[in-house]
Amino acid sequence: MWKLRSFVKPYWLITLLAPLLMVMEVWMDLTQPRLMAAIVNHGVADGNLALVWSTGLHMLGVAFVGLVGGVGCTFFTVKAAQNFGADLRLSVFEKVQSFSFRQLDTFSTGSLITRLTGDVMQMLNILQILLRQFVREASLLIGSIVMAIVISPRLSLILLVVVPIQFLILYVLMKRSTPLFRLMQARLDRVNTVMQESTSGIRVIKAFVRAAFERTRFGKANTALLDASLSSARALATSGPLMTLILNVSIVAVLWFGGGQTWSGSMAIGDLAAFIIYITQVLFSLVSISNTLMNISRAQVSAERIREVLDTEPDMNEPVQERSDAEVHSEMNSPMLGCELEFEHVSFVYDSAPDQPVLEDVSFKVLPGQTIGILGATGSGKSTLVSLIPRLYDATKGRILLGGVDIKEMPVEQLRGQIGIVLQQSILFSGTIRENLLFGRPGATEAEIEAAAKAAEADSFIRKLPEGYEAKLGQRGVNLSGGQKQRIAIARALLLRSPLLVLDDSTSAIDLGTEKRIQRSLLQLMAGSTRIIIAQRVSSVLHADQILVLDEGRIAARGTHEELLATSAIYQDICRSQQGKETALHG
Repeated sequence: MWKLRSFVKPYWLITLLAPLLMVMEVWMDLTQPRLMAAIVNHGVADGNLALVWSTGLHMLGVAFVGLVGGVGCTFFTVKAAQNFGADLRLSVFEKVQSFSFRQLDTFSTGSLITRLTGDVMQMLNILQILLRQFVREASLLIGSIVMAIVISPRLSLILLVVVPIQFLILYVLMKRSTPLFRLMQARLDRVNTVMQESTSGIRVIKAFVRAAFERTRFGKANTALLDASLSSARALATSGPLMTLILNVSIVAVLWFGGGQTWSGSMAIGDLAAFIIYITQVLFSLVSISNTLMNISRAQVSAERIREVLDTEPDMNEPVQERSDAEVHSEMNSPMLGCELEFEHVSFVYDSAPDQPVLEDVSFKVLPGQTIGILGATGSGKSTLVSLIPRLYDATKGRILLGGVDIKEMPVEQLRGQIGIVLQQSILFSGTIRENLLFGRPGATEAEIEAAAKAAEADSFIRKLPEGYEAKLGQRGVNLSGGQKQRIAIARALLLRSPLLVLDDSTSAIDLGTEKRIQRSLLQLMAGSTRIIIAQRVSSVLHADQILVLDEGRIAARGTHEELLATSAIYQDICRSQQGKETALHG
């Protein structure tokens, strides 16, 4: 947790004021028993009513000062903790945004959500506890021990026996609880992961009538979390009764020995009452500190998990000296003149399967303004190949050149700013259609928005909606069909007017007639840009300047449609398997 102190530094003043005000409140609380003892010993015993009144008013004044300290401490504690939590949450989110796909594969979505929400909340709560409750109980503990010794050093010897026993109990409990809390957080990750998967895939679950299976899957994760929670609860269950037993035995011992001193006249009855209050405060403070230490133990696990994210350095190395936008544009030609793309002996493997290359020794070149089509069976590496261009993943071997420049020598933001990409899965965000279209280029004009939507064959259906471009989309565009989502995703990429456009099977849910119109519009709106089209249908890449056929991560054939029909058995098989109208028309 100490490693997260940098997030507290901006709020050091209020973080310092909070415990100081709490110490003031505790000091007032510690004064009260002494004032009460004075009333009993010198006011009530001597029948001095004036002393009772004056001391009573003094006690009211002390209580008011303590109230000011307590309220002030609470105010500054909440302010410091909430700001700390907001900054920490933002830093974790920004760090996650900087991760490569490879690193995102390492952390599950459910785990990241837990760290961003539950673990950050644990840290926020522990800071509030430390600044207020822990300071209060620690101050009460020390202050009460001092006051008890001042009243009766002999009776205070009881504390020499009691306090070490309680600290030993606390040490044992923390030793046992920390690994249990770690296990509990890991199982909470699993619950969130299952919940996230089930929620996002609810339509598939219902379509395949797998609700019972999902209930069982979630039930197992939930039961595992329950078992871990019960284990940690059992480990802590003995602390409360043990502390209470020690408290009661201590009070009995004080009454036994203190009563004898009072009977013999060596100790005033008011002092005995005050001593009992102080020793009770000592023992209750220890009980409260034990609970705080348990919270610290749990927060330590959360802190480790947060640090694991914050300490993970993005594995995509940025160039030492950033290249200016002007330099990059110069080397890649002007934005709408397209750019040259070249793969030089590129290979790629996933960390989870290092012995199974997804791409192997892939080399090809696309000249500025050309269109290249990529075909291949499912799992041949098509989507992985285009994911390497904007550095969603980094190539394991070889290099990729854009405009003659190694993409690893470009700042990632500048690189991706030159690429318009429509991924295989059309991801839309909650908000209006206009907001989704402007996602990559917020400053686009109305005319540019409509031109991109028309080119993607989206304008017509958007205008039929009651609110048109201001129509609200549900989460992930749930209120649109698959084809409508794909057309909006294409329009969003077209609006960027990037020199390189990548379409990753982006028309799979669109009918052939609409797809042809989109292709014609692309030639007009993106004239001169370089285009990479991944497709399942031959008709999508018939007119490409070059077609690559991937087979098990290698380029099995390359050429134009006519050249491949004449020379490539694999391409011929693909065409025969698609002997529908679209192939007959162009074959």
